[in-house]
Amino acid sequence: MAVTVSLVALFGLVLFFLLRSRSLTPGSAFTATCFGFFLASTGAAGPINQMAAALINAIPSV
Repeated sequence: MAVTVSLVALFGLVLFFLLRSRSLTPGSAFTATCFGFFLASTGAAGPINQMAAALINAIPSV
């Protein structure tokens, strides 16, 4: 668990700087994928899924 959290922090920091510098390369896509993969392994995955579901349910259906 500790390794997963540190990898999330590392990939999140790298992704933040890549997005801030607007360098959209295959490397930044890999970083974003790894960030998402390791974030899903943490305890933050449940609340993120609940928030996304709440946002989807809040959008009125046409």
